Amino acid sequence: MPKDSIAERVERLQIPFSAYGIDPYGVSKRHLIRILTAARFFYRHYFSVETHGLVNVPPRGRAMLVGNHSGGIAIDAAMVYASMFFEMDPPRLAQGMAEKFINKMPFASLWSSKVGHFTGLPEHAERLLEEDRLLMVFPEGARGTAKLFRERHSLVDFGTGFVRLALKTKTPIIPFGFLGGGDALPTVSNAYKLGKRLGVPYIPIVPYWPPVPLPVKLEIHYGAPLVFEGTGSEDDEVILGYVDEVKASIKRLIHHGLCLRRGEPTASVRFGDEDRDIR
Repeated sequence: MPKDSIAERVERLQIPFSAYGIDPYGVSKRHLIRILTAARFFYRHYFSVETHGLVNVPPRGRAMLVGNHSGGIAIDAAMVYASMFFEMDPPRLAQGMAEKFINKMPFASLWSSKVGHFTGLPEHAERLLEEDRLLMVFPEGARGTAKLFRERHSLVDFGTGFVRLALKTKTPIIPFGFLGGGDALPTVSNAYKLGKRLGVPYIPIVPYWPPVPLPVKLEIHYGAPLVFEGTGSEDDEVILGYVDEVKASIKRLIHHGLCLRRGEPTASVRFGDEDRDIR
């Protein structure tokens, strides 16, 4: 990361902040500095996050980061958010579509919007992309974070709305594979009834106490952009075909990262201008 401070990097975000440090969506410079100060500790030290393939993320203009949930809780979203801010030059703000239950939690709802995340409604996402923002999408939704430890490297069914949105707004999709989230919070079961009482989809159950994420190494592997032709009004069969392509790309990135961890030969993975085998 360049040596400039977090406050200096916030100033370099290509976002039209007002004289009061607020952008048209209510994103606040003050809140960004506070949340990213906390995120830096976890990103740099607690999880020692490694990022690969950052060259595939455009330094400016609209793009959609699309990846897998790794299980437990959305550690992955927080670390992808941090990677775009700390690793990109100029820094970028990866804005996510938050689960709707967050709106029912006053403190979380306020902070979520102040740091750039909004309820996952199509009109919000479309407006962000039309204004050349960077959108972060997890098509598995809450089903993805509910993966058990043994399922942490798998993919569950993807929604299709993100592809229609990418087509409609002519947005490149940057696939990424996230590794380690399921190791950081090794979920053995989920308490759905308790979660419902607390206003969340579930409560992950881990085999230790206190139930906080473990300081394991996390990795993010960004793949080559995927650009599909269309208007977003295509038949479901066409859209599902595009979704399968994105899903297959993410699956390859996960497999590639696992092979690197194990010191095994990897299959060919796209890294920008050419395909190459990394062994």
